[in-house]
Amino acid sequence: MTEHRIDTDVPATDALSREIALEQAHVDKVYAELAKARLRTADVEADGLARGRTDRVGDVRDEELTGLVERDALVYLAARRRHDLDRQFEGLVFGRLDLDHSGSPDPAELDVRELEARYIGRLGVRDDDYEPLVIDWRAPAAAPFYRATPVDAQGVIRRRVLRCTGDRVVGIEDDLMVAQAPQDLVVIGDGALMAALTRSRGARMRDIVATIQRHQDEAIRAPARGITEITGGPGTGKTVVALHRAAFLLYSDRRRFESGGVLIIGPSPAYTAYIERVLPSLGEESVVLRSIGDLVDGVTATRLDPPSVARIKGGHRIRTVLARVSQEAPPDAPAEFRAFVAGTAIRIDADALRAVRQQVRRTHQHNLGVAAARAALADLAWAQHEEQRGREERAEFLDRFHDSLDVDRFMRDWWPQLDPREPLLWLADETVLARCAHGILGRGDQRELIASLQEALTTGTWSVSDVPLIDDLFSRLGPIQDEEPEERGFFEVEELDNLAEFGVQEVGAGAAPAPLRSISLERLGDDPRDRLVHGIIDRPRSYAHILVDEAQDLSPMQWLMVGRRGRHASWTVVGDDAQSSWPDAAEALRARHDAYGRGQRRGFHMDTNYRNAREIFDYAADVIRREVPDADIPAAVREIGWPVREVDADGATGAALDRLLAAEVAHLLDAVEGGVVIVPGAPHTAAAERAAQILERVSVVDPLSTKGLEYDAVLVLDPEQIAAETPGGIRALYVVLTRAAHRLTVLRP
Repeated sequence: MTEHRIDTDVPATDALSREIALEQAHVDKVYAELAKARLRTADVEADGLARGRTDRVGDVRDEELTGLVERDALVYLAARRRHDLDRQFEGLVFGRLDLDHSGSPDPAELDVRELEARYIGRLGVRDDDYEPLVIDWRAPAAAPFYRATPVDAQGVIRRRVLRCTGDRVVGIEDDLMVAQAPQDLVVIGDGALMAALTRSRGARMRDIVATIQRHQDEAIRAPARGITEITGGPGTGKTVVALHRAAFLLYSDRRRFESGGVLIIGPSPAYTAYIERVLPSLGEESVVLRSIGDLVDGVTATRLDPPSVARIKGGHRIRTVLARVSQEAPPDAPAEFRAFVAGTAIRIDADALRAVRQQVRRTHQHNLGVAAARAALADLAWAQHEEQRGREERAEFLDRFHDSLDVDRFMRDWWPQLDPREPLLWLADETVLARCAHGILGRGDQRELIASLQEALTTGTWSVSDVPLIDDLFSRLGPIQDEEPEERGFFEVEELDNLAEFGVQEVGAGAAPAPLRSISLERLGDDPRDRLVHGIIDRPRSYAHILVDEAQDLSPMQWLMVGRRGRHASWTVVGDDAQSSWPDAAEALRARHDAYGRGQRRGFHMDTNYRNAREIFDYAADVIRREVPDADIPAAVREIGWPVREVDADGATGAALDRLLAAEVAHLLDAVEGGVVIVPGAPHTAAAERAAQILERVSVVDPLSTKGLEYDAVLVLDPEQIAAETPGGIRALYVVLTRAAHRLTVLRP
C-alpha cells in the first residue's frame, strides 16, 4: 500500500498509524454503543416475557390475551434485533465520508476541521444523544459512498475505506474526489497517489488526472444491463473501476441485485482477499467473492497443473471425453440382469443393458433417469415374461417387478446416483480413458491427463483446471437424488438416526448406502480419494450480475462454467490480452461470447498507467513487445528517478545466492516504507523463503498469484525461468514485472 501525507514532512508510516488510531477511537465508541444496545435488547426481551403472566386457571380474559400478544411481539422483535446486533460484529464500520457543505469553489482552501465526517457501516448506530455514529449503508445519507466520483463528487472531499478485523482497525484506503485536497488533509493509498500526481506536476498533470477519473466514472456508471468490458494495460485501475461499478450497481438497483446476487470472480484466493481489503462494502450477503478454483460449491482447488496439462483440460476437446465418460456404466456395475419375477427367469444381457443406458441418457441426466431406466428394464422383462407365459396382466407383472428386492439391488449397482467427481476419476484408468478419448486425444495427451488425475488421487487435491470439468460433468449427470426414508416402527431406537454421520450403512434388504454428504471431514481419515469426493455438489446458483477480472486468463472450459451461472445476468468483464496465460485466444473468445449470451455490449479502454513508475513500466513494456508487438501499452505518468536494478549473480548458488538475495532485499527495504515481495522461479522458491524469514516486511509470492495485485517493491528472481515454467510464458513475466509501484530489482542467478 502507498501512503502519503499531503504537503507535510510527516513520514507516511507515522501518518498511517495516526490515522488508524483516530479511526480506532471512533470504532471503539461504536462498539461501546453496540454493547449498550444489547443490554437494552435484553431488557425488552425480559419485559416481553413478563407480559401475559397470570395465576388464574380457566378461560383467558381479554386483557390477559392482549398481554400474550404483546409478549410474543416484544420477544420476537427483541430476538430479531439481537440477531442483527450479533451478526454485525465483524466489520461493522467499513467507510467514512468527509463532506464539504460550504460550497467553496476551491477545495484546497478548505479548513479540514469544518468537514463533516460521516461513517458508513452495516448497521445504523446512534449515541445516547441520538447522534448518528454509523449510517446504515442502505440509507439515503450513505448514497455518496457509492455514487460519488471525481466528476460528480456530491460534496465528498475524501472517501475512506476502513479495513477491520473484529473490532480492530487494521488498514485504511482513501479515494480523493477533488483535484486538490485541503492542505492538512491526510490521504492514504491510491487516493494519495492521485493527490501526489496532481501536486507534483502542476496544471498539466491535473488535466491528466482529471481525464483518468472522468473515463473511470463513465465505466462505473455505465448502464446495468448487457455486457460492459473494461480493457487496458497494467496499472490503469481496471480492477478498482470494476469493483466500484459493482458497488454502484448494487446501490442504484438494490432490489434487483440483492435478490439476484452479484458474483465476483478473480484468478486466485489472494485476489479475493485483496478485493475484501479494497472494497469491504461488497461483503454483503448479496455479493459472492470467488476465485476460479472455488466456483463450484463443494470443491476448493488451488493446485496448478503444468501448462501442457492445463491446455488439455481447458480446451473444447475435453468436452467430448467428458460426454463419453458420463455415458459409461460404473466400473463395478453388473454386466447382465438376472432375476425371478412372477415365476419367470428374466435375463437381460450386456448389449440390451447398454442400449437401455443410451436410450435413457438421450433424454435424461443420469441422476434423474433412474425411474426411466427402471421402466425400460421392466418393459424388457415383460416382453420375456409374455413370451414364456402370456397369461398374466401387464400391470400385475410390473407391480411385482418394481416390488422385487432383486431389482432394487440391481438398480443400486447398475444405475447408482453419481457424484460428478467419480466419472472424472474413472479417467485415471488407462483403459477407460483410451475408450473415451479415442479420436480426440493423442497418446501423449492421454498419458499427461492420467498422470494429472493420479496426482489428484495421491495428494487428495483437485487442480484449478479440474473444477470446470467437474462442473461440466454435473451438467450431464444432474444433482444426486436422496432416496425417501421408509416408514419406521415405533420400536426403532431414535439414536440410530445418526449412524450415517459415522459412515455406517443402515442394515436391511432395502436400505440404500448412506450418502457421502453425511460423513464429516474429521472422520474421513487419510484416504485421498475420500477427500476428493467429500461433500455434495448441487445445482449452480444463477446470478443477476457477474464481474470477471483477469478475463484474458480464462480457458474455454472455465468460460462455460462461468456462463452456467450467468444465463440471465448482466456482466462486467475486465482484462488485458497482453497478460493472457491461455494460448488460444480465438477459442477462448468464442467461449466468452457464448457465455455472455445476448445483450448490448459496450467497451471502455483505460490507457493511463498510474501504478507503475515510468522507469519500471518502460522496462516491462520492452519485455512484452519482443513477443507481442501490438500489446496494449498504457502511458505511465509518474517518474521516480530510479531505473530498474538488474543484478547478475554469475551462477551463484547455495549460501552465496542467499547472501546476494538478502543484500538486494535489504536494499529495497531501505528504498520503500512498505513491504517487499520476492517473486521467484520455482527452483529458487526455497531461497526466497529463507530470505523472507530473515528480513522483516518481506513476503514470497508465486508468479501466477501476483495477478491483479500490486506492491511497493518487487524482486524478480530468475525471470527467464518464470517465463519458461508459467502458463503464458513471456506474458506471465510481463505481469510479474508490472506489480511494482516504486522499485523493481531483477536478479538473474
